[in-house]
Amino acid sequence: MYVTMMMTDHMLEPLLQLNVEVPMMHHAPMMNGDATQQVILVQVNPGETFTIRREDGTLQCIQGPAEVPMMSPNGSIPPIHVPPGYISQVLEDNTGVWRVVVTPHSECYPPSYSPALSPTHHLPPPYMTHPHFIPTSPAAYYPPASHGDVGPHQYYQHRLAPIYPEEILYNMTFLGREEHCKPPPKKLKERIGERQGLSRVTTPPSSTYKSGPQCSATPNGYGKGHASAVATSPGGGASGGSPGTKRAERKARGSPKHTDESDLDSRREQDVLSGIDKPQVSKIQARSALVSWARAPRAGASGRGQADGAPPTCSYELLLADKGSDGKYRVVYSGEELQYTLTDLRPATDYHVRVSAACNSVKGPDSEARTFTTHSAPPDIPLPPRLSHRTKSSLTLQWKPPVDNGSKITSYILEWDEGKKNGVFRECYFGHQRHFKVMRLCPAVGYTFRVAALNDIGPSRFSTEMVFHTTGSLPQMSVAPRLLRAGPSWLVLEWTRPSSCSPEEEPVYMLEMQDESKGAEFHTVYSGTELSSKVEDLSRSTQYKFRLSACSAGWRSAPSSVLVCRTGADRPGPPTAPAISDVTPHSFRVTWDPPQDDGGCGDSTYLLEKSEGTSEAIGQWEVAYRGPLREHVCDGLRAATLYSVRVSAIGTGGHSQSTESVLACTLSLPPGPCHPPTIQVPAKHREVNLQWEACDGENESLLYSVEMRGPEQEEDDVTQVYHGTQTECTVASLLPGATYRFRVCAANDAGNGPYSDFLEVTTAAGPPGQCAAPVVSLTSHTCAVVSWEADRSSGADISGYRLSWGQDQDSLELVYSGTDTSYEVSDLEAAVSFCCRLQAVNQVGASPYSEPVWCRTPAAPPDAVAGLRVREAAPSPDRSEPFSPSTCLALAWDEPRCNGQEISHYTIAVGDDHVASSTTCHVIRELQPDTEYSVQVRAENAAGAGPFGPCLRVRTRPLPPPAPRLECAAVGPQSLRLRWGESGKGPLTNQVTYILQMEDRNQRFVPIYRGPSRTYRVQRLSESSRYTFRIQAVSEAGEGLFSETCSFSTTKSVPPTLKAPRVAQLEGNTCEVTWENVPPMRGDRISYVLQVLGGRESEYRQVYKGEDTTFQLSGLQWNSDYRIRVLACRRCLDTSQELCGSFSPSTYFSPRRSPSASAGGAAVAGAASTRGLTDEQFASLIVLGVASFSIFIAYLLQLLI
Repeated sequence: MYVTMMMTDHMLEPLLQLNVEVPMMHHAPMMNGDATQQVILVQVNPGETFTIRREDGTLQCIQGPAEVPMMSPNGSIPPIHVPPGYISQVLEDNTGVWRVVVTPHSECYPPSYSPALSPTHHLPPPYMTHPHFIPTSPAAYYPPASHGDVGPHQYYQHRLAPIYPEEILYNMTFLGREEHCKPPPKKLKERIGERQGLSRVTTPPSSTYKSGPQCSATPNGYGKGHASAVATSPGGGASGGSPGTKRAERKARGSPKHTDESDLDSRREQDVLSGIDKPQVSKIQARSALVSWARAPRAGASGRGQADGAPPTCSYELLLADKGSDGKYRVVYSGEELQYTLTDLRPATDYHVRVSAACNSVKGPDSEARTFTTHSAPPDIPLPPRLSHRTKSSLTLQWKPPVDNGSKITSYILEWDEGKKNGVFRECYFGHQRHFKVMRLCPAVGYTFRVAALNDIGPSRFSTEMVFHTTGSLPQMSVAPRLLRAGPSWLVLEWTRPSSCSPEEEPVYMLEMQDESKGAEFHTVYSGTELSSKVEDLSRSTQYKFRLSACSAGWRSAPSSVLVCRTGADRPGPPTAPAISDVTPHSFRVTWDPPQDDGGCGDSTYLLEKSEGTSEAIGQWEVAYRGPLREHVCDGLRAATLYSVRVSAIGTGGHSQSTESVLACTLSLPPGPCHPPTIQVPAKHREVNLQWEACDGENESLLYSVEMRGPEQEEDDVTQVYHGTQTECTVASLLPGATYRFRVCAANDAGNGPYSDFLEVTTAAGPPGQCAAPVVSLTSHTCAVVSWEADRSSGADISGYRLSWGQDQDSLELVYSGTDTSYEVSDLEAAVSFCCRLQAVNQVGASPYSEPVWCRTPAAPPDAVAGLRVREAAPSPDRSEPFSPSTCLALAWDEPRCNGQEISHYTIAVGDDHVASSTTCHVIRELQPDTEYSVQVRAENAAGAGPFGPCLRVRTRPLPPPAPRLECAAVGPQSLRLRWGESGKGPLTNQVTYILQMEDRNQRFVPIYRGPSRTYRVQRLSESSRYTFRIQAVSEAGEGLFSETCSFSTTKSVPPTLKAPRVAQLEGNTCEVTWENVPPMRGDRISYVLQVLGGRESEYRQVYKGEDTTFQLSGLQWNSDYRIRVLACRRCLDTSQELCGSFSPSTYFSPRRSPSASAGGAAVAGAASTRGLTDEQFASLIVLGVASFSIFIAYLLQLLI
């Protein structure tokens, strides 16, 4: 069951909603206090505060969101705080829900309320008296009443607040009496006023009722005089009339007992929707902005949601105002989106937006307003300029400034078309004035103007174009110009003087030209008094339009009719160089391309000329072709003759230059038959020298081809053995004692001539030919058999063979010479490549060597391991397994020959144990210190294991010394004195060397000391810093392990000793003491202690302690001796410890009375300088006096003796 507080006619600020669960009970137990204790849950919404008063009288504030359990000691409803003039009544509806309804104290009740439910009938005594209620809403604020005027039980009888036309949920914040008189803040007043106005419009009442006749008068004692006060109240929802008038317009309401559960849910939903945050504005431009807002909180947050569990659908309304946050808002968006882009805004304008949410047909109040300002923009489009005055030669224009859109207008731009009516505008004025006079105009001519404004943001668009005419009459139109002469790039025009001009006038003629390639506008190309003009820099074969106008001091004629004329064509350029093709003994074809520049004449006529001979020997050019075609066949030529050709183009503009001459040579005729070749030198066993006579005399352009037919070739099977211009050749690579046939023919560019008759030649007998490659068969890895076949192609019998053998071709040696066709080679190495070759010998000579043959002997087990030795350290140190010479042996050996197979591993025999290794070095661990061992190594591969190498006897070293214990003997601000002693694990000898390491900033240990000493001072350290050290002992047995890391910290530095303070006497018996300043030390502040010793005092007394470097001593005695000293103290911020340095040397001074301040200051300064001895100087004088006295006594004693 819920206990709900309800209030009629008025809505306060919804800061807290009470949902209190209590069991239904009778009034009797509540009256006598015998009921059992019950728990009441109070729900505090987000952003609200729930304030309760404890038993000891103190106040406790609870921030929402939260659920506050409250204990009812007797099972009754706790006291409800109501404002003065209101009373609370407890009602029970049909569902058993107890409701606390807060209403104004009046004798007029709604018809649905039973008289039995009057506040004075069934309320128990505890409910008749309520504490003060301090409202937070300006609408619910009432002047406090004095405790002495009215008793607590009469609060409900105070004057009434105005009654508003509907009943809403009453949410309150409980506060103490101390805040009763505090007025609400200004922003809260505005927010409450907006929400009250919205609630009165959007919150539907649960029931309606009409007031009775007895209530239509002025109830609660309100009359006409009170109506104005109600109308001007801060939270007034009514703008006139008395509360009685408002009651007459109210609708009838139902009794709280018959309030439907859906009304309560609607009110709770409205309260939840009231917590929506104010919208956010981003992407602000001059005329647009993006507004976004957070999703409205769900009704389920208060413990009650929809019955079917579906999430409620919420729609949002975005309201916009531009006349202040209290201005009139208009809805600019309504939908379910969470953002909206505002458009059509005014630049540099303050806008206010707020958003409201509606869920399940319940609309919540508007959020707080968000204010934003749009950016500035260029000015608006100005109004068109207006004419204020005109003459024959001037126009005076004015214009008004447009809206500047947030940025001050800096200047205006006035443009005109110069009276040409071509749509091209030019600037005629730029400035901040809003008027301008255009001078030197022509009479009776219309000019078009437009204006634009400019500010710091940019220019506006131009205004509407306006046409204004000067006064006067229009003169006669000029006569059109005439074309006098035309060229490729120029035109000469002439015209006549207007007949309307008087002889005394000298009009100015303006010739305008239109070039269609540059636009449709006419541009002035001549302005002067002459009657002709030459227009240059024109394009050839291009059409131009001209018009003429004349003007004088008082008039200007209209443009004449248009003259259309065209420039002439130019001489074409030369064609491209001609190309020669399809050459025959009596003709060839010539082709060319048109010129790149035709001169503007279009199609051209081409002229082809030819001449016999080269360009140096050309006698006369003959025309071979004239026409529009770009190719021609020159025929009727002589064979093997050189010709030169060139081409030129002819157009309407003239004759172009000729191209460079191109040479073309006709082909020759095929040569005649040749004589058969002859032999001048007897044929050898491998080559034959052939010669023949030249064909057609000594013609160097002929090529000769010699063909050969072998002894075993067919008649049509021939081989070309020579092709060239010589008349002899040598044919080699022939077989000894064989018969060959040769023939020859001549050829030129025209083709080949007929072949001569065959010449038959037999070669002489020679040495054997190259032998075939021998065959090698391997019988083992040390033996191979070489065999070969006999050669019968030399023309003579073979007398023997020679076999060469070696590991490469450069190291071949003769291993066999004889007539056998096989040989066995032994004593070979395993897995080695060998090479052999064969040579045959007969009575004529030796044959060439055969092609080399390669073979490789099979692999064998490795050879014995040699070079076994012991290394001082491990070849590749492993940090996970440190190397110790006392328990480890680092062995290394030379890699033996693998004999054709890669060595897979090595076997190390250490006594009776065997260890495998894959490399030529290995570390044997876990040995006994100072022990002798016998070591052997052998290699193994895929072919098997090799023999063990020589035995090596080695001995391990003794154990290295252990690490000593590291201690810190002395600590200073910039140094640490470390010491270490002997460890308890074993004795240390005098040959031990210690290595001290310190950790650097990169967390790496670097050595800082190495030597036999057992102490070391680490200097140049930073104060109040921590350092980490470790130490290691090294002896002849090796390097020991590092000790555990030890960390020591330096102390903080004390301030330095200051110099003796300076004393200056002021007026009277006051002196000013100053001393040097010490800067802060690592962020710690420095203070100073000043002590004075004066008169008969035996000890220094402290007169000042602070951070200043000056102090004034007053109350000093005249002609008294004083000594002053100062020290600096450092205040440590981290430890709050104060470190003080040593005192400075003391300064002696004695105040002197002087007639003037300047003389007194000089006297004190002189006394201080003459008698101001420090403690050290005073002690030095005493020592010097005692020493002098001792010397004097010794001298006297010596004289006496």
